[in-house]
Amino acid sequence: MAELSDATKTRIDDMVGGSDVFLFMKGTPLFPQCGFSSRAVAILEHVGVEFESADVLQDPEIRQGIKAYSNWPTIPQLYVKGEFVGGSDIMMEMYEAGELGDLMKDKGVAVQ
Repeated sequence: MAELSDATKTRIDDMVGGSDVFLFMKGTPLFPQCGFSSRAVAILEHVGVEFESADVLQDPEIRQGIKAYSNWPTIPQLYVKGEFVGGSDIMMEMYEAGELGDLMKDKGVAVQ
């Protein structure tokens, strides 16, 4: 896995810390560029939370850096209140079990 530079770590810290719910994904919420990212967006929309995102396809430094940052090899990656939650498979399992909505409420994230 790629090394994480201090500058990239700071950029990721700022992104993750700047929003209650942050999704690193391929593409944008309106135009996801992979099925896993599309599913992650759909899950967050079903849960009813607002979220910010970063398109890793537009930023190779973040695309590689986020894998080292989380020690997780795949994208998308979901962060809630600065904590890494997981990728789309984990999000789907948590959503189906009702745990993702509970996590948002427990963390004080506004759910619509």
